[in-house]
This record gives sequence, structure tokens and C-alpha cells, in this order.
Amino acid sequence: MNKSLDSELVRQMVREGYGKIAASGGSCCSSASSGASCCGSDAAASSQLAQHIGYSAEELAALPEGANMGLSCGNPNALAALQPGEVVLDLGAGGGFDVFIAGQKVGASGRAIGVDMTPEMLAKARKNIAAYHERTGLDNVEFRLGEIEHLPVGDACVDVVISNCVLNLSPDKPQVWREIARVLKPGGRVAVSDLALLQPLPSEILAMVEALIGCVAGAVLMSETERMARAAGLEQIVLNPKSAYIDGMVDWQDPLYQKILEQLPKGTRAGDFITSLEITAVRPAAAKRGA
Repeated sequence: MNKSLDSELVRQMVREGYGKIAASGGSCCSSASSGASCCGSDAAASSQLAQHIGYSAEELAALPEGANMGLSCGNPNALAALQPGEVVLDLGAGGGFDVFIAGQKVGASGRAIGVDMTPEMLAKARKNIAAYHERTGLDNVEFRLGEIEHLPVGDACVDVVISNCVLNLSPDKPQVWREIARVLKPGGRVAVSDLALLQPLPSEILAMVEALIGCVAGAVLMSETERMARAAGLEQIVLNPKSAYIDGMVDWQDPLYQKILEQLPKGTRAGDFITSLEITAVRPAAAKRGA
């Protein structure tokens, strides 16, 4: 991430960028974009992207209208293997995409909670609760306004933390991992999909505002992700890079990735630097967390 930007400015940029996505349903990368993008996309492209990364047609068909805005880079719901009765927390819930899917997996005895710092996204998600209840008969989802660095959730009260292409947006990622460890019950687990770096990006890309909002400029090296999770006290950390997502963005002529390609060293490709990353981890049953 651009080191010249202070934390509050980064949050402001992200909040404004995603507020625009919530209001328009379009992409923050390019107003002319009609392709799939981590930055947001139209309904058809969003569905295409979601199926490309492992969501089923049945899961997508059951969603309230507009919940899927093409902001995913993986499928943390599948990764989490959610069970009936569990309490799941989604960091950066957006319009409620993964929360509504998680709610159906944990059932009436479970609960799915989404946290987002963008009021426009929160309003969109809450508006969709009625349609979710009508389609499923379930009353087990809620959305809370808050930053993922300071989660509006009590200590040790969540079975599973999920997140989809959001942690890279935080200007204080070690604090996010400490918060994840704090809210998890002993023995609770993490299932996160995010973007990560295989090697450092050129400085020109780090300075691109659209690359920050588009989940790229704020990404960190895989080794750094593992270090932060371990320092927070998590164990059984598994990192699984998934190169197909980045290849798909390039193949689909995503406008953000086309701009990134222009800034890469000659003879390299986006997949040499960026990958979608599945992250799983567990909070030890005997509570111990880093400082």
C-alpha cells in the first residue's frame, strides 16, 4: 500500500469508492466497464464471476436482488464448511452477498452477522433482509456498521470468521487479525478469500487510487499474511494461492487489470505478482493471542 497515505485517508478513499458502488451497482474502476471485477460489475458479469470462483447457480438464484455486486475473489463460504447452528461473522459484508449464503448454511439455529464501514453498503444489505426472509423463511442475519479493525462484536462469541476480498483494503492489517482472534471462540476458525502478492508490485501501481479500491494496491505478500495471523495467536494456518482468478480478470479484459498490465515490467504478467489467496486458520482451544 502507498506508504504516503495515512490510515484515515485510506479508509476515506475506500469508504467513498464502495459507497459509489453501492449507489450505482457499477464498477469503481471504470464507468464504462461491463466486465467482471473485484471493483464491482453489472449483474450478468457478477454472476459469471461468482460461478467462476465456485458459487453454485442455486446459491446465486436464492440471493436477494442486487446482493451480488461482483466484489468477490474467492468463496469463503465453501472454504468455511459452515454447519447448522454456528455463528458466522463476515468482515466487509458489502451488500450481504456472503452473509445471505452463510445464513442458509447455518440455518434457523445459527446466525450470520455482517460488518461493513460503508453506510451505503449497510443500507443496501439491510434492505435485502426482507427479501431473504421471504425466500428462505429464515430470520437469522443482521448487519452492523463498523470497521474491521474495531469489530462491533464481543469477545469469543463467533464460531467462524469469513471475509471476501476485504482484508487487503485495511490500512492496519495486524489489528484486523488481532480482532479476528479476539472475537473467535476457542477452537473457532477463519476462512478468508483475499488478494495477495507473490512479489512486490511496481511503485506506479501502488500509487493508483483505483488499484487500492480494486483490492490490488493494498495487498501484501503471502508470507506477511501468515506472519500477521500467527502473531495474532492463530494456528493451523494454511495459505492456498488460486491463480485462476487473476487469469480470469485478464482474460475478461477487466479495466483495472488492463491498467495494471500497462505498468508491469516488460515480459511479466499480472499473475506473476498477484494471486487470489484462500486463508484458513484456527484459534487454539486454550486461548492465547499475540499482544
